[in-house]
Amino acid sequence: MHASWAGPDAVRGARVLDVFAGTGAYGLEALSRGAAQATFVENAPAAIAALSANIAACRAEAITRVLRRDALVPGAGDPHGLVFLDPPYGQNLVPRALEALAAGGWLGAAALVVAELGPGDALTLPEVFVERTHGKARLLLGRF
Repeated sequence: MHASWAGPDAVRGARVLDVFAGTGAYGLEALSRGAAQATFVENAPAAIAALSANIAACRAEAITRVLRRDALVPGAGDPHGLVFLDPPYGQNLVPRALEALAAGGWLGAAALVVAELGPGDALTLPEVFVERTHGKARLLLGRF
């Protein structure tokens, strides 16, 4: 495991971007571990309702932002240092979303990327620290 991911410094104080956020589990967990702020990108109404309820339950409204938009067309944004992507499997959405996010300025210069990939989904990162398989899912930690 790479030293920059091994300790809590990877999360503490980070601006977190949780893409294909669903219920917000990744972003909310990062906040509980000291992240400074989390932005959630989601466009499914049911997921947004669950996400909003979870943010309220965690009393994290002041340090979160929910953006109702397609992750493949995110528009312009501010750079984030830690990016989680957990899209629906089988559509190879992670590389396309990362390209759109990079083009929109959402990724910081040394952003850490945590991506969950399904069977058949592919992702090539210039620097990979950890790769693990859990059932059908593959988790990749690296830099974009």
